[in-house]
Amino acid sequence: MKRTLIIIAVVIVIAAGAFFVVRNNANNKVGSEYRTEKIERGNLTATVGATGTVRSNQNALLSWQTTGTVEVVNVSVGDRVSEDLTLASLESTSLSQSIILAQADIVSAEKALTDLLQSGTAEAQARVDLRKADEVLETAQNYRDSLDEPYKYEKIVYTVINGSRVPTLKTVSVDEADDETKEEAEQDLALKQAQYDDALRAWERVADGVNEADVNAAQARVDAAQATLNLASLSAPFEGTVTQVDIMGGDQVSAGTLAFRVDDFSKLLVDVELSEIDINSVELGQLVSLSFDAILDKEYQGKVIEVGRIGKDVQGVINFTVTVELSDADDLVRPGMTAAVNIVVKEIENVLLIPNKAVRLVDGDRAIYLLKDDFPEMVEVRLGASADGMSVLVSDNIEEGAQVILNPPSEASFGDGPPGGRPGGN
Repeated sequence: MKRTLIIIAVVIVIAAGAFFVVRNNANNKVGSEYRTEKIERGNLTATVGATGTVRSNQNALLSWQTTGTVEVVNVSVGDRVSEDLTLASLESTSLSQSIILAQADIVSAEKALTDLLQSGTAEAQARVDLRKADEVLETAQNYRDSLDEPYKYEKIVYTVINGSRVPTLKTVSVDEADDETKEEAEQDLALKQAQYDDALRAWERVADGVNEADVNAAQARVDAAQATLNLASLSAPFEGTVTQVDIMGGDQVSAGTLAFRVDDFSKLLVDVELSEIDINSVELGQLVSLSFDAILDKEYQGKVIEVGRIGKDVQGVINFTVTVELSDADDLVRPGMTAAVNIVVKEIENVLLIPNKAVRLVDGDRAIYLLKDDFPEMVEVRLGASADGMSVLVSDNIEEGAQVILNPPSEASFGDGPPGGRPGGN
């Protein structure tokens, strides 16, 4: 009996020892099977991304507006051109009659405009015409006034003496003129008054210098002739670079024939489409980073220069156009290239950051698992902005330096990746 009790006691001791050994090994295994990362302070940069196509600041397609034969082409692809430089012209003998006559019309129209602006003839003539009209009006008025007063006049009266008619000068007294004479005088006076008014208006137009309406009319005639004459050539509408030439000397062209494309490369722009959810976080002047599939291992910088105010419906999604200007573009960047654009919409400094892959959803709440005494401990958290795989820790129940588990135990894994919801949400 005593021997049996001793055997039982030895078995119990061995079993207890084995239990503690197994437990200790298990504890070591629990602590070593998790990947952790220390929660630290840092800066978070939140961005909004999209893709777009590079374009020049301005471009123009130039087409002929008349028929004719190309006489000369003055530029080639890649040439820098100044505004109004003649790129090509048509042979004069191949032009329509209206364009040929415009060459004469513009000479006479410019002369008339110059005379109007510089000559004093119009003012001097208007002064003379006004003086003459005033004198004529005064004479007509005096004559009409005299018809209402008694007056005398002499007339020849014939008397028969000894069978012959003998003329005699006789003075006749009249109280006032008859109605017919007065009516004729009044009509003449009205005419002289109208002529005086015309002369006065003409004088007033030039009395204080050249009349603006006359100058505008003369300038319009010059412009009309010049516009017709311009049909015989094509000029650069702005300073830029010739990027397309579709004609050669001797070509027969007609209205609508494409000839050139000119681009202004002083700025390179990218238009991107952002959803209505992101647009209110974008503002003028925000910094932008750009990358290109065609340009490896290089990142470019830019800024937002225009934010669309009106959305466009694209297959049921409302998008807004945002324009970005590259600030350090080089010869490698060309219009037509596709750019990946990231707009910096928020920069937060000196905050606690948690890796998004450590966050789980537990019963609808966000949670992380901290490693404490080699065992995982779930802690609910509130998060702020999220970007670049990190989120801002808003809740104050976790201290800096805590070890967060990146691969919690399987029974706690409810999904990997970002902490649910949109960046910036809680």
